[in-house]
Amino acid sequence: MILPAFRRSVHVRKIHALYGMIVAQARSPVFYTDHGIPDTPEGRFEVIVLHLVLVLRRLTRYPENICAFGGWRRRPPLGQLLFDAFCRDLDANLREMGVGDLAVPRRMRRFGEAFYGRQAAYQTALEAVDRRALENALARNIFESESVDERVTRLANYTSAAAAQLERLEVDALISGEKVLPNPAKFAGAEL
Repeated sequence: MILPAFRRSVHVRKIHALYGMIVAQARSPVFYTDHGIPDTPEGRFEVIVLHLVLVLRRLTRYPENICAFGGWRRRPPLGQLLFDAFCRDLDANLREMGVGDLAVPRRMRRFGEAFYGRQAAYQTALEAVDRRALENALARNIFESESVDERVTRLANYTSAAAAQLERLEVDALISGEKVLPNPAKFAGAEL
């Protein structure tokens, strides 16, 4: 009877490693100093969402997503487990910032709506032939601007490179939580 509990803890560790990799990448100071993303709770939320969308996009292309960790039981899709970890983290952060118990559900609903809107915008933009779609989505969501400047172009270069790198990556390497995303500093001073 101990084995099922042990398996769950292995799965939880893998999800935490994967989510930890996303958060560590999103906390890279380069995004806030060189890429010009506002170093605010909202700016940090936007960078985490961007990376989460990129990883979830890759995971949806994983054919065994339903039984992502193997085994004979049917498990929730890996992407759902990762999204659940994101929601738990948001909830904990809101409470840590002093948001009251009655306000947390309302804020979580707004964050959920923001996530799904950005996920749709970024996925559509990444699939588009015209690169300006990605630049416009990033400008609108991360920089709250309708114009595309060099900050947006650099972030679009990084985002495209990260999506391409994730596509080439074996899912087992991604699930391990290894650092699998490009260094954002390479795109901070890139020639445009």
